[in-house]
Amino acid sequence: MDEEYDVIVLGTGLKECILSGLLSVDGLKVLHMDRNDYYGGESTSLNLIQLWKRFRGNDKPPAHLGSSRDYNVDMIPKFMMANGTLVRVLIHTDVTKYLYFKAVDGSYVFNKGKIHKVPATDMEALKSPLMGIFEKRRARKFLLYVQDYNENDPKTHEGMDLTRVTTRELIAKYGLDGNTVDFIGHALALHRDDRYLDEPALDTVKRMKLYAESFARFQGGSPYIYPLYGLGELPQAFARLSAVYGGTYMLNKPECKVEFDEEGKVYGVTSEGETARCKKVVCDPSYLPNKVRKVGKVARAICIMSHPIPNTSDSHSAQVILPQEQLGRRSDMYLFCSSYAHNVAPKGKFIAFVTTEAETNQPEVELKPGIDLLGPIDEIFFDVYDRYEPVNEPSLDNCFISTSYDATTHFESTVMDVLNMYTMITGKVLDLSVDLSSASAAEE
Repeated sequence: MDEEYDVIVLGTGLKECILSGLLSVDGLKVLHMDRNDYYGGESTSLNLIQLWKRFRGNDKPPAHLGSSRDYNVDMIPKFMMANGTLVRVLIHTDVTKYLYFKAVDGSYVFNKGKIHKVPATDMEALKSPLMGIFEKRRARKFLLYVQDYNENDPKTHEGMDLTRVTTRELIAKYGLDGNTVDFIGHALALHRDDRYLDEPALDTVKRMKLYAESFARFQGGSPYIYPLYGLGELPQAFARLSAVYGGTYMLNKPECKVEFDEEGKVYGVTSEGETARCKKVVCDPSYLPNKVRKVGKVARAICIMSHPIPNTSDSHSAQVILPQEQLGRRSDMYLFCSSYAHNVAPKGKFIAFVTTEAETNQPEVELKPGIDLLGPIDEIFFDVYDRYEPVNEPSLDNCFISTSYDATTHFESTVMDVLNMYTMITGKVLDLSVDLSSASAAEE
């Protein structure tokens, strides 16, 4: 291990694995270590026995749930936008050759006590029970404006500069009511709270366009895709990729102590008495606890069920977003469901997650509005984890620390963190103009 590396990456969480892959592809010499004996860190995938061990100690899972190894329960479950940034990153690194994706059946929003399909196009808006007849026409006009909008063609701007006009002002021009704004902002543009209303509208319009383009991509019921066997496949695919480019992976390395010189700059990492030298360290918050601060916590319920989420047209995989306004909360709640259709559970079994940014210390009470939508549950586990973000100055210590995973059930915020880190580490912006057709969904 006594060698010199350009970068040492600590932790095999999804963010760290993507960065390790990107840096290896760039020709840097990368050593990637993890103190655990499994891939994935916080974003690992557990079988039934591991799930019980983590949440129930010495209890054994009941036999009626089926074989343990048929379960791949993702600890940080998130769907990918079919045309989103993560898919572009996967194609850019060519890691797609190790993965099979399958479209997600449904994308839903909770409104006035009921679950509704998210209307993604002007045609769907006309059919949606979310709106009355006049509101539908207004919403259709707005969705057409967004579909036709082209940043580089002023003719499509209708006289508005979306870098200046706020989302609130743009929406007011179309006369949309609060109810419509709620599902557009949270279920189409995927904002996590309502701050976006007073920010420039360009970001929201781009997010809505991404949703619509992703939705059109696989002609499924949603804009999302998900790997067969779950997200646990991703870190392993990146480990393979890194190896192809000469990167080194080491699991089960105790302590992984980051070493600093007298100026406070990192010079290596020590494990089992050996120090590997490096110029930069990339890691998750758990490896440098004194360089991060707690910014919140995520509450979640993990449920095993024998049926899909009710009122989602029997979707074998689905996301339901519960906007904050609908629940009188400060942030959204998310339902995530996957099943044997994505090979994450045995036939007839479904895995559902309810997640939100915790606002109290009682996850059971706080998650109830989401859990109540699931119907009968075979088993339920509650969990709360802290969210951290870095407070160090990477230009001074050469440590690049990722932010903890948030409560969202889609990947857009996660991958933005990765791209920002990539730019800080390398000083360049990742080119993501790729041929999207090279990530195909797995055939039935």
